[in-house]
Amino acid sequence: MAILWLLMALLMLCFVLLPFRRRRRGIEQVHPGHPDAADPARYGFVRQEELDVRMPGPDADLLEVLDLVQRTGDYRAAAQLLAGTEAESETRWQRVQAFAGAAALELQQRPGGIHETPGGQWLRVWRTEQPKDAGGAAVHAEFLVQQAWRTSMPGTDDFRIIMEEARDACAQAALLAPGDPVPYIVELSVARGLGYPREEFDQLWLKILDRAPHHMGAHLAALHHWCEKWHGSREEAYVFAEAAAARAPEGSLLSALPLFAVFEHLPEVNLVMGFYQSEVVTKAMHGALHAVATARADDPVLAHVRHLLTFFLVRAERWAEAMDQFVHVDGHVGALPWTLSADPAAEFALYRAVAVAGYEANGGSPANLPG
Repeated sequence: MAILWLLMALLMLCFVLLPFRRRRRGIEQVHPGHPDAADPARYGFVRQEELDVRMPGPDADLLEVLDLVQRTGDYRAAAQLLAGTEAESETRWQRVQAFAGAAALELQQRPGGIHETPGGQWLRVWRTEQPKDAGGAAVHAEFLVQQAWRTSMPGTDDFRIIMEEARDACAQAALLAPGDPVPYIVELSVARGLGYPREEFDQLWLKILDRAPHHMGAHLAALHHWCEKWHGSREEAYVFAEAAAARAPEGSLLSALPLFAVFEHLPEVNLVMGFYQSEVVTKAMHGALHAVATARADDPVLAHVRHLLTFFLVRAERWAEAMDQFVHVDGHVGALPWTLSADPAAEFALYRAVAVAGYEANGGSPANLPG
């Protein structure tokens, strides 16, 4: 079960399975002394071996239902949970991804055979017994997308066939819930995989904006479309992110979107000396800091933004602000950038130790801990 949760967290990757490249960035270059010189335990931080790699933050209802579904093979609790989750909410999108990821991973671990039932059978039963259930249809569409990316290479016939099936599944899910943006957000991954032309992508994006104009998960998925790895360029990605941030209402985490754009392009700009103190990064960090300061405390995307902020704040040697973010997210590590590591908990713990060392080297202590 522990392996299942770990891989499920890796599947989620900030809602949209963004295929970010693994990047070693040399944390040893930024800390003021060896991180072992300071003890994070003095601040009440969770021990590395106890860090929860499943999710970026707590969702007790989801974890309880997932455990029940996987223990019993009965999908009904999942169907009930999704039915009671607001369609336009970030939470629904995250839960759809989690259920799909769990089913995909089960199938990979138990592909089935003559005398063995394949893993994820509860999702197939769900679709068979409740073909009109919008939640099950959305989970099935996301399941197919994850299967395509996990089991076949882009450009191959197998990949294209699964993606075409996923595209049809997205259309079916959209028909069952006309106001739900999730089927169209799932289709953003299909658009990336099949290489939608610009006009078709724009039409898909407008459908999402009509239903959930400030959906952070959707914007993260669309952001990757504009990166050079796919159809756009670094400049287009920045323009898209900055435009979304500019029109974000007060309290929206879209103000943090430029920071995700900067993160996606680090391999191209990371060689610049003092990059993390540069104007472009500082501006993006300030937008993200404003976003977390004004967002609702229960915003399901808040933890995602805080996790990425900790990375940039440590790299920029802004120790007190980094410590503030660590206080808020400590205990959970299922988010970017940690999930890019083979050991997310170890990566998180290393950055946390560096933050503590930098904080104490500049006069900080548990007594004046921010937050």
